[in-house]
Amino acid sequence: MSDLNRVTVIGRLAKDAELKSTPSGHAVSKFTVAVNRYSKGESEASFFDVNLWGKQAESLSQYLTKGKAVGIDGELRQERWRQDGQNRSRVLIVASSVQLLGGRESKDDQGRAPHGNPNDKSERFW
Repeated sequence: MSDLNRVTVIGRLAKDAELKSTPSGHAVSKFTVAVNRYSKGESEASFFDVNLWGKQAESLSQYLTKGKAVGIDGELRQERWRQDGQNRSRVLIVASSVQLLGGRESKDDQGRAPHGNPNDKSERFW
């Protein structure tokens, strides 16, 4: 029997994604997503580190900019290490799918959205 490890979050990027390559040549895009929660009129943000691998990381990285709304589906992973004699750990989301959602978009020098005509209201899939 296999345990279930699935997470879905919708939030905004806290900063631009960083696209890197492993020594073996695999692409990984690393970014942080802020997810807001509202309770009793107060807003509280949680920040989650996300790793996106492979071709999707390469093709989406240029669009993963600060403030961009995204939907993420993936799984939780725990990293463990020792630092200065102390045991350390963190939980991050390893994304299997990232969906770009409406919201802020950066524009080029001519005021166009990076994916084409800003007046085109058709759906876009990446």
